Amino acid sequence: MNFEFSDDQKQLRDQARRYLAEHSPPKAVRAVLEGKAPYDKALWKGLAEMGFLGVAIPEEFGGAGAGHLELCVIAEEMGRALAPVPFSSTIYLAAEAIMLAGSAEQKAKWLPKIASGEAIGTLALFEGVGNPSHKAIKVSAAQGAVSGTKTPVADGAIADFAIVAARTGSTGRETDIGLFIVDLNGEGVTRKALANLDQAHGQAAITFDRAKAEPLGAANEGWSILTRVLDRAAVLMAFEQVGGADRALEMGRDYALDRIAFGRQIGSFQAVKHILADMYVSATLARSNCYYGAWALSTDAAELPEAAATARISATQAFQHCSKNNIQVHGGMGFTWEFDCHLYYRRANVLALSLGSLSYWENQLIDRLRFRNAS
Repeated sequence: MNFEFSDDQKQLRDQARRYLAEHSPPKAVRAVLEGKAPYDKALWKGLAEMGFLGVAIPEEFGGAGAGHLELCVIAEEMGRALAPVPFSSTIYLAAEAIMLAGSAEQKAKWLPKIASGEAIGTLALFEGVGNPSHKAIKVSAAQGAVSGTKTPVADGAIADFAIVAARTGSTGRETDIGLFIVDLNGEGVTRKALANLDQAHGQAAITFDRAKAEPLGAANEGWSILTRVLDRAAVLMAFEQVGGADRALEMGRDYALDRIAFGRQIGSFQAVKHILADMYVSATLARSNCYYGAWALSTDAAELPEAAATARISATQAFQHCSKNNIQVHGGMGFTWEFDCHLYYRRANVLALSLGSLSYWENQLIDRLRFRNAS
């Protein structure tokens, strides 16, 4: 196992970092937070033109066909820049679901649109407060249509289509759940944007009233497919979280070296050193686990379920820890709107719940290790 990216992948990372530094500075994130635009349309178009949206999509469907390691590289840079675009919902969830379970016709219809930035996708899973569970799904599917309400749906107010998890049977088993592709601009769909902690990473409530739905994958394998999609997304989002954690650490370090108090850099004080050291340890541990997840994802290894849960847990903890302590290092100024610390704190807490809570993934890891040890 090689815990390092190749020279080509490092070059891709540098290219993405330069592009995002120029086109997605903190003021671009603030423009979405403070303005009426739900996302940065110019940046979304630019990411498509650079080939970043389709980096893991096969060439035959309009993508670069590079692979998941390259997508992990891009995800990390998106996290560093807090890019205000629907990247995670479209690429980690919708595109992965279609690549994993879609028919040739579905792939040919949607993947080129995703790679070109023409279509925004999302996953409609949650139905109120709670973690992913087949028992919590009440939205029903029958006769080619779905009915019910999904909330919150990441980027649901701006998405063009959604992968909807719906109930097709009444036995109470996982096999009752199916996945369906629904055109969110079609009839029978009502959307309402929701207020949340990070408006640059929007959420919405979507109500379906016999909205036309196209099955994705086998009818009785929806939950199985969804579990695999969530594992893939967990690794990719973990890289995004690690990117954010690293940038928060850098911000704290730089401020500690620049800020003078009592005639000294505050970074020379033991208390500040301890804070920065703890941030470094959490970010480095998370990166190690993310690399393990990237290997498992790129090789479709049998260890992917455990690796995904491990990466998700450590990256969530690292991003929350680093973003919080970055504010502490900045002192009283760190709590103000004028400083960028809160941008990372907002994103850290929104991403922490995007695929289910930290406790959910901790339980998933325990259950998967028990299953593996028993087999």
